[in-house]
Amino acid sequence: MYFLHGLPASSSAFRDTGTFARAFEAAGRPAIFAGPQGARDGDDDPEYLDWGTGRNWETALGTELPRYVDAHFRTIRARPGRALVGLSAGGYGAVLLALHRLEAFSVIESWSGYFHPTNPQGTQALDLGSAVRNAQANAHAFVSTLKRDLRLRPTFFAFYVGRRDWRFRDENLRLHRELKAAGVPHVFALYPGAHEGTVWSAHAKAWLQLATDHLAAPRP
Repeated sequence: MYFLHGLPASSSAFRDTGTFARAFEAAGRPAIFAGPQGARDGDDDPEYLDWGTGRNWETALGTELPRYVDAHFRTIRARPGRALVGLSAGGYGAVLLALHRLEAFSVIESWSGYFHPTNPQGTQALDLGSAVRNAQANAHAFVSTLKRDLRLRPTFFAFYVGRRDWRFRDENLRLHRELKAAGVPHVFALYPGAHEGTVWSAHAKAWLQLATDHLAAPRP
């Protein structure tokens, strides 16, 4: 399970995922929890996208990191054994990286995330310079792919958001309606609270259990 932290963030923000690693451990699931760095000082809100040499966060975390983990740990080295989970901007990153690599990840989970790249305040969409790049960075654009190709549908696709998360609640509702209309299985839930750590910590254990329940079981 690859867990992506929120943004903007410093180069050491990945260490804060230890709280969720402990929730994961308490869930009692036999899996590896990886909380990678998703930003660096001076580049604190890269939105988990590729920006060029030295700033290709999507490639680093979506392709190179799993390759490294598979080479150095006892993993299930295939799609059924990999999950991407994230909170806030990490939720966006988890969804986007997995949608770009549906052949590599089977479980996707977003906690209070969003589905298109935004400014650091989460109030305005980023223009990546072309219609093609903007579409590639927008999860809504992949609903038709999930509808069309049953083989590439995630085993488990879930997203959760607080009822008072005024920045991101409506976009979560929009994706839920789009997936429902397309007949794409998914789990969506509204929870009491806003865009805040109390929401994530209260439900982390249950959400992580749900994600790992849909991963392939390790061999004895």
